[in-house]
Amino acid sequence: MSVIYMTISISLLLALGFLVAFIWSVRTGQFEDDYSPSVRMLYDNKDEPQSTDTVMEQEDNDK
Repeated sequence: MSVIYMTISISLLLALGFLVAFIWSVRTGQFEDDYSPSVRMLYDNKDEPQSTDTVMEQEDNDK
């Protein structure tokens, strides 16, 4: 019976820890930007280097 009390107390402490972490993240603004992640994939990043497969395909298309 003491094992049940121990597991309940540990789970309550763990849940309280997650609640504190969630409240901290909301207060520090972790969930403020909900628009840009949904449209980030629509923009092409020209700064990233191309893979060698893409370069070879482009060279084949140019011939």
